[in-house]
Amino acid sequence: MIVDLPDTSVSKIARELVNVREEGGAVALGRVLTLIIATSHGLEEEAIEAANDASREHPMRVIVLITREDGPSKLDAQIRVGGDAGASEVVVLRASGGAASNAEALVTGLLLPDAPVVAWWPDHPPVEPASSPIGRIASRRITDASTLPYDSSRLALLGQGYNPGDTDLAWTRLTHWREQLAAVLDQPPYEPVTEVEVIGSGSSPSTGLLAAWLRLMLDVPVTWRYAPADEWEHGIRSVRLSRPGGDVLLERSTPVDAKLTQPGQPEHDLVLPRRTLRECLAEELRRLGPDLLYGRVITDGWKLLATDSPARDA
Repeated sequence: MIVDLPDTSVSKIARELVNVREEGGAVALGRVLTLIIATSHGLEEEAIEAANDASREHPMRVIVLITREDGPSKLDAQIRVGGDAGASEVVVLRASGGAASNAEALVTGLLLPDAPVVAWWPDHPPVEPASSPIGRIASRRITDASTLPYDSSRLALLGQGYNPGDTDLAWTRLTHWREQLAAVLDQPPYEPVTEVEVIGSGSSPSTGLLAAWLRLMLDVPVTWRYAPADEWEHGIRSVRLSRPGGDVLLERSTPVDAKLTQPGQPEHDLVLPRRTLRECLAEELRRLGPDLLYGRVITDGWKLLATDSPARDA
């Protein structure tokens, strides 16, 4: 069910949410958090779809905030429940002019009482999320360094502006890679790693984050570089771990499959698919406290990596 509320106010939206629950049978019981999505016009539906899918694991209220400074002072809203909202309630706010000047006031009256608040910027995140109007009321703040505006210095900026509770989906996309690499090192022959090489797409900040994680965890030299654009489209391509007995190579051969090559062992075919936006968002919503490892990687790990081996083109 979709309810449109043109030229409205926050108090009217809150009352309509109560009416929708009472008249339509939709209930807020079991909602575990409020997710605020601060995004741009035209990009909201993809984010809403990901949130609706993730809500089947994390029932929540989703507040989508789309603001623009120009135009008349006006607030339009839309409420989506039932089949149009997954296991959540979705409130879409479109504010312009003076009505868009106070983002915090727009969402505060719509937050679920006594529930954690998570903020997500699918695009154009603030330089320091924790200090932004929306970030100040959130215990978790999710950005995505792979989205607009793309800048080669985005990872350095994330580290400089990091506060506990911050995370980035470029880090979340690495979960399966980190699991596979950790599993390799947990198996015989237990030789120390002496050097690491990471190769990935120039459009993927996950390349640098994976290199920073390995530099921090293994405390060995790590080189990382970008594959030529005509050879690799996106994401991590390969990781090579050098050990005295020979190299371990984990290399993605297709967007879904990878091969693991180890000295003295047959080649293993692995399923290593690229993670969807829904999967990454759902994973981040499982953790409502700070991701301390991400904090160490984006600050200490990134500094070590930048000092030892600046990124270079292939």
